[in-house]
Amino acid sequence: MTRFLAGRLLGLVAVLFVTSLVVFGSIHLAPGDPVSFLLHGRPATPEAVAALRTQYHLDDPLAVQYAKWLGGVLQGDFGVSAQFHQDVAALIGSRLPGTALLVGYAALLVAVVGVGSGILAALRPGPLDRTVLLGTGVATATPSFVTAIALVSLFSVQLGWFPGPGSTPTGFSERLYHLTLPAVALALTFAGLLARVTRSAMLDELGREHVEVARARGVAGRTVVRRHVLRNALGPVVTVGGTTLAGLLISTSIVETAFDIPGLGSLLVQSVTAKDFAVVQAITLLSVGAFVLVNLAVDLLAPLIDPRLSLHGEGSS
Repeated sequence: MTRFLAGRLLGLVAVLFVTSLVVFGSIHLAPGDPVSFLLHGRPATPEAVAALRTQYHLDDPLAVQYAKWLGGVLQGDFGVSAQFHQDVAALIGSRLPGTALLVGYAALLVAVVGVGSGILAALRPGPLDRTVLLGTGVATATPSFVTAIALVSLFSVQLGWFPGPGSTPTGFSERLYHLTLPAVALALTFAGLLARVTRSAMLDELGREHVEVARARGVAGRTVVRRHVLRNALGPVVTVGGTTLAGLLISTSIVETAFDIPGLGSLLVQSVTAKDFAVVQAITLLSVGAFVLVNLAVDLLAPLIDPRLSLHGEGSS
């Protein structure tokens, strides 16, 4: 266990390092000059432009800029946002709770709807199974921004059941109410994927020999499903569920922008447009780190759920 954790943590450090290099290089080599955004189109003297470039170290060689930025990150300093003139860590901290609540809400919907519909489809072949397959097929094929537009048009504009984009809730319950449509838009595609994985895993376990033997011995159907089918089918479901959780975090940029939610996703979109290097790099590193940590958690949980699996992904002898 210790060697496994050490190896994965070293892998996390390596992934973050490579990611920082790629993101830093691609952003700085992209066309456009961040000084033009800082000036907001206003004319400026050469001295003012030079002062801005010096303030944000834009005239330093790329390797020097990266070394200074990396040294600051290792000390917990992600720099200052050129767009908001605010400390990046504080800026991200102010946006993180909203995104975390949205992702948590969407993850709950994915788990309940995805796993629940997948189990029902596997246990009820026929019209219900075909309906679930059709619904999940549509869900997985529909982009999040299309779902967002459709939900706002129907439930906000026409029916008026939910507030539209740009509303400002106050209390926790009101925030959940306002996040319902964004959470549905974010969760729909992933719920469809998880439902199909759950259905496939359940059907695979239902055809196992030990399940047929248990049924032949007169074991109650619910007991067979709970002890012999569902438990053994949870392995691939948890694996895909972990990837789904990471995918939800990455996909927030689309949904938050569509619903005008001030979270990390919308902040990332704004920062890319403005070439706000420090913010883009910080959010990207956090997203990649969260992705790797979620995968690590899934690897640790998989053997506990299914003892046939080892930490190295091999079946037990």
